[in-house]
Amino acid sequence: MSATAFNIVRFRVKPGREEAFLEAHRRADPTFKGFRRGSLVKTGERSYCMVGEWDSFDSLAAARPQMIALLDTFRADLEDLGGGLGVTDPVSGQVVLDLKP
Repeated sequence: MSATAFNIVRFRVKPGREEAFLEAHRRADPTFKGFRRGSLVKTGERSYCMVGEWDSFDSLAAARPQMIALLDTFRADLEDLGGGLGVTDPVSGQVVLDLKP
C-alpha cells in the first residue's frame, strides 16, 4: 500500500479580492480521484495555504491537470509572490511520519 500524500500551496490574494478568492473555493468541486480532504488556512494578511490530503502521491500527481484547471478559475485574484514563483508556491510529498496525541 502506498503512503498518504499531502500538497500545500501558498497564495497571496490581491487587495480587495479575498471574498472572490474564498467564493471560488466554496464553489470548487474537488472530486479528484484519491483526494481525501482539503483545508484552506489563512496564514496572514491576504495570505493563505491550501493543504490537501491524498490517498497516494500517484493520485496527487494524476490530479495536477484538474488542480491547475481549478486554479485557473481564481488565478486573476492572486498576486505574484515574486522571486520567480508566479502566483503559487506549491510543495507536495509522501507522509513519512504521523504524529498523534
